[in-house]
Amino acid sequence: MPNDASLRITPQPVRRQVEERLREAIISGRFMPGDHLSDRLLCDLFGVSRGVIREAVRLLEAEGLIDVVPNRGPFVAYLSPAEASQVYEVRAVLEALAGQGFAERASEDEIAELRAVFEEIAAARPGLDRVALLGLKRRFYDVLLRGCRNAYVARMLDQVLNRNTQLRATTLSDPERLPRTVTEIRRIVEAIERRDAEGTWQACRDHVAQAARVALRILNQQASEKAEAARGRLPAPAAD
Repeated sequence: MPNDASLRITPQPVRRQVEERLREAIISGRFMPGDHLSDRLLCDLFGVSRGVIREAVRLLEAEGLIDVVPNRGPFVAYLSPAEASQVYEVRAVLEALAGQGFAERASEDEIAELRAVFEEIAAARPGLDRVALLGLKRRFYDVLLRGCRNAYVARMLDQVLNRNTQLRATTLSDPERLPRTVTEIRRIVEAIERRDAEGTWQACRDHVAQAARVALRILNQQASEKAEAARGRLPAPAAD
């Protein structure tokens, strides 16, 4: 379990800060799927009251990041392969809309800003800290969502990306994924720089499809390994 003093909360608005810090701790992998988020743990970690913690947990449960199990409490949510596939389907459409809108409506300064963040991603090496790399991807999407000039797409995609960050962390375990990600995002940026809305739409769809392929392969493998382990723990059937 994490024990990071940087997560502790300073004054107002406390509930909002706890919500943001807890979300960050989950999507960055400080808390992993299945971890128990007890009141005592979170109160000690963030230095706030139980009521504030429970309100933040309720909000993140609504986002799908936390599961509250009756009589056991909150846990970091798992994503099954079937759930992950649905998340990627939604993300693909929303991200394509955001990319298309950005190509059509972003300012030249925003396009330059997007290019600058991409260059930082392209310069990253496979050994880069996972949290740092996810932070770069988050900055890329922050610019994309701002420049697409569609508040509804931005709001919905932002929520999907929060859920999807756990999956992005999963794909980073594939050593071949980072260079392919760079190639895919370069295609998006270059289409935007040409103001090619249709090309940006397709590049975004293709990027999400490739990410989904890697994540689902890993998740299916993990699910298979868990099933095998569970079968290994079952008692042998009684002899006739």
